[in-house]
Amino acid sequence: MELFFLALLVILLIGALGSGYPVAFALPGSAVITIGLAAFFGLVIAGDSGAYFSHGDPVQWLNAAITNFRGIYFEVERDTLIAIPLFVFMGIMLQRSKIAEDLLVAMAQLFGPIPGGLGISVIFVGALLAATTGIVGATVIAMGLISLPVMLRHKYNIPLATGTISASGTLGQIIPPSIVLIILADQLSSATDQGGTLRKAEFKEATGSFMMPSEFGLSSTSAGEMFLGAMLPGLVLVGLYMAYILIVALISPKSAPPVPFEGKYDRAFYRRVLLALVPPLTLIFAVLGSIVMGIATVNQAGAVGAIGAMIMAGYRLMDRKKGSFYPAIMAIVAMVAIGILLSIHSINIKSIDKTDEDIMVIILALIAVAFLLIAVAWSGWRVYKIDNTLTGVMIETAKTTSLVFIILLGAAMLTAAFRAFGGEELVKDFLTGLPGGFIGKFIVVMGVIFILGFFLDFIEIAVVVVPIIAPILLADTSANVTGVWLGVMVGLNMQTSFLTPPFGFALFYLRGVAPPIVKTLQMYKGVIPFIVLQLVGLAIVGFFPSLVNYLPNVVNLTSETAPPPRNPRLQMCVEEYIFPIYDQNKDVIRASINKAKSLDVSYLPSKYRNSMIEGFASAEKTFDLIEQVRIKDKALQSYVPEYRPLHIEVRGLQRDARGIDKDIKDLEVTIRDRKRVNPNNTSIASLEAKIAELTAEKREILAKVPVNWDEARKRYTELAKADKKARMTYRRNVDDAYAPIPELRKIIDQTDELAALEDELKSVEQLINLPQEEAIEAIQAVESQFSGVAGASPIKSNISKARRALRGKKYDPEQAHKELAKALDIFAKEMAWRTKARDLLSTGLKEYDEAIKETIGLRSQERLTDDQAGDIASCLSIHRDISLNF
Repeated sequence: MELFFLALLVILLIGALGSGYPVAFALPGSAVITIGLAAFFGLVIAGDSGAYFSHGDPVQWLNAAITNFRGIYFEVERDTLIAIPLFVFMGIMLQRSKIAEDLLVAMAQLFGPIPGGLGISVIFVGALLAATTGIVGATVIAMGLISLPVMLRHKYNIPLATGTISASGTLGQIIPPSIVLIILADQLSSATDQGGTLRKAEFKEATGSFMMPSEFGLSSTSAGEMFLGAMLPGLVLVGLYMAYILIVALISPKSAPPVPFEGKYDRAFYRRVLLALVPPLTLIFAVLGSIVMGIATVNQAGAVGAIGAMIMAGYRLMDRKKGSFYPAIMAIVAMVAIGILLSIHSINIKSIDKTDEDIMVIILALIAVAFLLIAVAWSGWRVYKIDNTLTGVMIETAKTTSLVFIILLGAAMLTAAFRAFGGEELVKDFLTGLPGGFIGKFIVVMGVIFILGFFLDFIEIAVVVVPIIAPILLADTSANVTGVWLGVMVGLNMQTSFLTPPFGFALFYLRGVAPPIVKTLQMYKGVIPFIVLQLVGLAIVGFFPSLVNYLPNVVNLTSETAPPPRNPRLQMCVEEYIFPIYDQNKDVIRASINKAKSLDVSYLPSKYRNSMIEGFASAEKTFDLIEQVRIKDKALQSYVPEYRPLHIEVRGLQRDARGIDKDIKDLEVTIRDRKRVNPNNTSIASLEAKIAELTAEKREILAKVPVNWDEARKRYTELAKADKKARMTYRRNVDDAYAPIPELRKIIDQTDELAALEDELKSVEQLINLPQEEAIEAIQAVESQFSGVAGASPIKSNISKARRALRGKKYDPEQAHKELAKALDIFAKEMAWRTKARDLLSTGLKEYDEAIKETIGLRSQERLTDDQAGDIASCLSIHRDISLNF
């Protein structure tokens, strides 16, 4: 019966959407009606309101729906959605203020004279508008009103013209900042958690271990990472569109003829082009650049975009009248001033030292901020007064944002109902049972999303389909795809929903502004090549995941919060990067080690002397250990082709058996619940018979496991452990080899700092004779000065003992003098060897450090260099099969 109500849920949803019922009410309405009917018939027929639920009861699932409902608004972690109204405001403001129109006209005049130039300019402007507005309807309508008449007047092929405008208008869905990317990031953040849980459960079932290594885990997905991941795929799509138009123009010149500019290419023309092009590009850089460089979060960047759009609208609506640029100039000057102040001084009122310089900088910064606020307010007043633009933009922003959020809330209700009737498990079992592994599942999912795009809007697909399929795909260890890649692939696929007949929204928007000479069938014909190009772009991104993963990875590895090279997730790629460098520089590194071994370290304290000698020995072993890693890895990889088919077969059988165990457990829970309500319930016997049938089916499945499985698994496990052990031995060795160097260099480099504290240390002798409390406080101040000097902890320890000898009833000045004498003795010895090391050892130690820190010492560095981050980001961008570890 669960399947019946699941089908009813889907039928109700399709019927409501097909009849034109508002999506915001169709989603939760279908869920509430289906849950209510299942509870009612369960109570009437089986005497249990939860009888027809896969597990749980109607109250539980309604509570789950409400929890999801509340989570949309009240979970702090989901503040990414705040960016939606900001980007919507930015896009509508640029469209209403005719900045988008200026951009399109200027580009058409600039590129029009070349074959296909007008079409190429439409694509180019569509990409720029996508990066500023992100609103498909606004972009398609604007370009339809401005460029379509021009294209028709100059004898452009009608299908090509309409297809170009429709396709370029949809670029806002994949080129950031994009609302669909924000929604996908929000949905995928939850899906990543669920996928990680599924992966941990699979690891526990397969290995018996409760602790899955962190490198096998899933990373959360943010809107910023989605923006970064979508940049290159968006440009790939733009390139495909432009290439198609250029090829058509070359093959059939009559389809896309040149459009000569009727004016002159003089200074006024180029000034107009620059004025139309530079401000939007500056806004794009401010919004996306701040995210890429880690200066701002997505929400903060959205606020920058909204304010920037309003300032730009402030001068555009004045139509270049006298004084129209004053607010914009004031804002630019204020921001430049703030930037200069930030570059030369730290502006933080909380940590101000109240020096004249600090106070002056704060005052100047406040003045600059005041001017910026005046410029924003001035621009806002203009936008409000001229044609009531601000009011219209705010109303449209509220409408669009409300629509998005209401659909999100309705989808939360629908998802809960879908899971209540076992829909998620059904989808999971279906996808898992498909041949072809992850590729088979992924192609089916992409096909379903593509077909749904014929009938549903991208928001409906994102909030209904993605939460169901994403955890299953992300949990798959055979591909180990990233959430960002999956999100961008889904986004590219959903982009076709705006073009595919019969319900392509871009076609509707263009149909509304196109002249009667343009027939609907011509529009349908025109978008077909662009749909094909979108699918080609989808295939390119699918085959080359680095197009998506590289930018997020490299930004992550070069940011201020970048993980250190020692991070477990980086180790395989760090070693793939560093091992060839060892091969290239083997002789140089060995020579550096031998030269360092000749350094005289006999006068160093035994602690540092022994660690240096041991470090040299460890450094010499590095190349042998690398060879061991390669031997063990080769042995493992040579066995994988033989073992993999067996592993896939057996894990599939075991997965089927676990599914049966789950079904049996659910039936047992149902039986227990029904016995509690009515011990004589007639349905209990049939459920027990079903359990017996499932038990027999499980035995049949497990009987299919090949007899050599245990032996094969044992061999693979032994080889994998040997490989891991070899790698761990190498990693510990290089850490031990390099660790003494930076420590000793820091101690030697701070010799002068320690020498400067000699008088302070000697002054403690007089401080001991002060009144008790005063002496303790004064000695503690001296003690704290030694905290910042490397290797001075023994001296500090004895000063601390001297201070403690003066505390409380145990007041003992004599003991304090003894501890001080020890401190002075240690100080003298420290200064003796440090001074000698500074003169004799410092240079050689520095040369040795420089020679090996990029190889043996790489793991011990605080962060990767930009070049290293780029290479390792490329490695991390490739999806790797980790399923054999499960």
